[in-house]
Amino acid sequence: MQTARVIGHARATVKHESLVGRRLVIAQPLLLSGDADGPPLLVLDHLGCRTGDMVVLTSDGSAVTDIAGSDVCPARWSVCGLVD
Repeated sequence: MQTARVIGHARATVKHESLVGRRLVIAQPLLLSGDADGPPLLVLDHLGCRTGDMVVLTSDGSAVTDIAGSDVCPARWSVCGLVD
């Protein structure tokens, strides 16, 4: 799991069929100090987070499978929680 800040959202005119109707956000992973931890990630969001929200990300494939409802979803990261 990784903490991150949502810095935007993405739109695509063409998506993999398992991502149609799913929301994608851009999240910047963070270190404990609050500094960036690598490049921003494209993340599958089913919680409705907004730009500026602190979130918890997971790269667990079963979470993506549950959200997308497909075993062949190309997404790797998903939002698994919002930080208060």
